[in-house]
Amino acid sequence: MLSADEATAAFEAERPRLVRLAYRMLGSLGEAEDVVQDAWIRWRQVNQAEVTSPGAFLSRTVTRLCLDVMKSARVQRETYFGTWLPEPIATTPEDDIGDDITLTLMLALERLSPLERAAFILHDVFGVPLDEIATTLDREAPAVRQLAARARKHVQAAKPRFPLDRDEGARIAKAFFEASASGDVAALRAMLADSVVVRSDGGGKAHAFPRPIIGIERVSRMFEGVARKSWIQRARKLQDLWIDGLPGYFSLEPSGAFQTVALEIENGLIVGIYFTRNPDKLERLIERFGRDAAWRTTH
Repeated sequence: MLSADEATAAFEAERPRLVRLAYRMLGSLGEAEDVVQDAWIRWRQVNQAEVTSPGAFLSRTVTRLCLDVMKSARVQRETYFGTWLPEPIATTPEDDIGDDITLTLMLALERLSPLERAAFILHDVFGVPLDEIATTLDREAPAVRQLAARARKHVQAAKPRFPLDRDEGARIAKAFFEASASGDVAALRAMLADSVVVRSDGGGKAHAFPRPIIGIERVSRMFEGVARKSWIQRARKLQDLWIDGLPGYFSLEPSGAFQTVALEIENGLIVGIYFTRNPDKLERLIERFGRDAAWRTTH
C-alpha cells in the first residue's frame, strides 16, 4: 500500500502525460485538466494495494472519463457558432513540441467516433498495448485493433507527408506575419498554395469567418479586404509560437482582439491558415504574453 506522499508522487509523475492524453481526446486544455483532477480524486479513493501499474490505471481512468465528457461535447460542437478549432496548445520555439499530432490531425480526429479516437490515440500516439486498450474500452482485442485501423485510415491524409523543418517553418511564419501586418497582399499570395484553406474560430465572441475560405483567389480577396480595414494601425506580434505542432504566432490585432495564427505548410507553401480568436480559448496566452500589451493599447 502506498503512503499518501507516495500516492501523490506517483500521480504527479503521470500528470503531464495524462493531461496530454485528455487534451488529445477532448481538444480543450481546460476540460483536460478537469478530467485529470477527477482522476486524482478517484486515485485517492481506490485501494492502491490492488493497483499493479499506476500509469495503466490512471490512463484507463482518464480515457473513460474523457469518453463520458465527449458525449456532451459532441452536442455542444453541433451548436457551436461558426468553425470550431481546438484550444491552442502553444510552445515557444525553444520548447519541446512533444508528440507529432498537429492541429490538422486534431481536426481529423474530430471526425472519428469516440471509441475510434480513443483507440488511435492510445495505441498510435501513446503506444499503449492493444490488450490494455481492450480492458480500458471494455472490448475484445481484435475489435480494438479494428477500431485503431479504421481510425488510422481516416486520418492518414491529415498526416504530413514530410516533416517540416523548424527553421523553415519559423521563416515562413515570420514572412507571413510581416506581409499580413503591412497589407502586402502580393507577398502573401506568393506564399499560398492554390488549394489553401483559411479557418477561423471566434466562438461567437470575436469576429471570425463562419465558414472556411477555400482557394487562393478567395483567400487573397479576404486579405485584401482586411488590409483595407487595418491600414491605419499594424497588428503587433507578441510571441512566436508553435501551435499544436504548426509554426505561427500570437498577436494583438488593430481591433484590439488577440489571436493565434497557425500555418500548415507543404513543399514550402501554406496550405492551411488557422486563426483562433475566441477569447475563452486564449486566456492562458493572454495571461502569459498579452496583459501588458493590452494595457498599453488602452492607456
